[in-house]
Amino acid sequence: MNPNYRNLALWAIIAVLLIALFNLFQTPQTRGATTDIPYSQFLQDVASGRVKSVTIAGARVFGNYTDNANGFQTYSPGDPSLVSRLQDKNVTITAKPETDGSNSLFGYLISWLPMILILGVWIFFMRQMQSGSGRAMGFGKSKAKLLTEAHGRVTFQDVAGVDEAKEDLEEIVEFLRDPQKFQRLGGKIPRGVLLVGPPGTGKTLLARSVAGEANVPFFTISGSDFVEMFVGVGASRVRDMFDQAKKNAPCIIFIDEIDAVGRHRGAGLGGGNDEREQTLNQLLVEMDGFESNESIILIAATNRPDVLDPALLRPGRFDRQVVVPNPDIVGREKILKVHVRNVPLAPNVDLKVIARGTPGFSGADLMNLVNESALMAARRNKRLVTMAEFEDAKDKIMMGAERRSSAMTQAEKELTAYHEAGHAILALNVPTADPLHKATIIPRGRALGMVMQLPEGDRYSMSYKYMISRLAIMMGGRVAEEFKFGKENITSGASSDIEQATKLARAMVTRWGFSDKLGHVAYGDNQEEVFLGHSVARTQNISEETAQIIDAEVRRLIDDAYSTAKAILTKKKKEWIALAEGLLEYETLSGDEIKQLIAGNKPARDLGDDTPPSRGSAVPKAGTGGRRKKGPEPEGGMEPQPSS
Repeated sequence: MNPNYRNLALWAIIAVLLIALFNLFQTPQTRGATTDIPYSQFLQDVASGRVKSVTIAGARVFGNYTDNANGFQTYSPGDPSLVSRLQDKNVTITAKPETDGSNSLFGYLISWLPMILILGVWIFFMRQMQSGSGRAMGFGKSKAKLLTEAHGRVTFQDVAGVDEAKEDLEEIVEFLRDPQKFQRLGGKIPRGVLLVGPPGTGKTLLARSVAGEANVPFFTISGSDFVEMFVGVGASRVRDMFDQAKKNAPCIIFIDEIDAVGRHRGAGLGGGNDEREQTLNQLLVEMDGFESNESIILIAATNRPDVLDPALLRPGRFDRQVVVPNPDIVGREKILKVHVRNVPLAPNVDLKVIARGTPGFSGADLMNLVNESALMAARRNKRLVTMAEFEDAKDKIMMGAERRSSAMTQAEKELTAYHEAGHAILALNVPTADPLHKATIIPRGRALGMVMQLPEGDRYSMSYKYMISRLAIMMGGRVAEEFKFGKENITSGASSDIEQATKLARAMVTRWGFSDKLGHVAYGDNQEEVFLGHSVARTQNISEETAQIIDAEVRRLIDDAYSTAKAILTKKKKEWIALAEGLLEYETLSGDEIKQLIAGNKPARDLGDDTPPSRGSAVPKAGTGGRRKKGPEPEGGMEPQPSS
């Protein structure tokens, strides 16, 4: 409801109430102070000569006493001798029609006023509920939002790093601009396009750019907006959404996170024909049913295509699946160029170097990197964003923010330094490893220290030698603690290392076939989450004997890695101690500085570099505090080494 109309209605109700109250106080019943008396007392007062005047209005009698200003009122039972009695006592008699008082127009209004108010309030709330699509009477209305030019026009110029995906979508744009070009040759435009990729790769931006290039209406809705607590709401919203789209055809409907409504039917604990399945059924019918919606193109995005219903993915519904992966080094450079358009950069900023140092970053990560760099430059009162801000922002994103206020005692600092030095020495001496990027004993994020490695390029797979080397690097911290402080003084600082090493070793044995005893067989996991759907009905294919062999093979891989770490640290003890002492002195070392220290040289630092002040307050011992957030399952690409 318009706010002006709402205010007008409110004032009208107030005015009616005031008029009714004024009329109420002006009726004969309430003029002056009146007293209700029995009819018998009234007759006695008349007989005694106390009554001065009366007003007869139907069966009601109002009067005044001769000795009192207060009036009285009573009810006459139709006494035919009343008038003669009054005349005998010389009482002034006034007669009025019964409708002159309480049965006047205002009297009727007063009697109907409660009903009118109730009806008005009911109508008001009904209009309010129907005006909002998510309220009680509007549950069946679609929540799809129509994006217009006011929301900002996005074109393909704003999208970078996903050239192949853009090429697939350019046909959609060309069809919306000139459909006759395809129809002359009997071609049909794809009804739907499914954008598949990890979070932050630009799926939503791609969909908006299609609408911006084609200059057509663009409806957007989330998959979770369809289903509510009431039965039938989801299907009703799907129908309403397509009805709106038909009125604005040709147009584009974009459903984000379609896996919320398009999951495989019959999966999960509920099964059966639940509300979500009804919504999916209606969506299937609208996409390719008896009615043709060729001028409506559906674009959906998901990062879980494996859980979608096969009927949703068949040709005629989602004809194309466009993969939107994380960008490669060339794509990252293009994305950075888009995001730095309005950022003043110093001459020393090289976007190609930044792109090379950010493997595995998505488009959203790169946007965040540029934003963090600009914020850091502003905090440092700089007019331009320099390479130093980009490096610091990259470290903050990849390693976590520095927690300089969370200080460590000298003993804890020493333990962390030797632990991280063990990781670094292993990374420099195993057969295959990513180059060292940085080592630090400054608490970052949830870690007390960290060794960061960055691959030289994008990695899409891992070799057996690389994984064995990674296991050895993960064991380097625990071995270093044992060598320096003795086995009885090792700490829980290696808990994250052990956890990640176990996860990698188990994947090598059960998924990637790196065990001679088990062969090239993929073994299911007996610890699948029940609520993920298909695992409820999945039969486990691992016997007790096989499970024991798997555990033994995992143990063998980790024990071999531990032995390798021991051998390397024993051989490189001098370099390991030198690096640990360097970390205690400088707290943070780059990859080049680590190599200089190992070679026996002091790191060549600029005079402007500030060595962090020593910290004296105590925190929990290394390994007992928070840990760096656990990364995804090892699949190659950028991943820092486990921290202590």
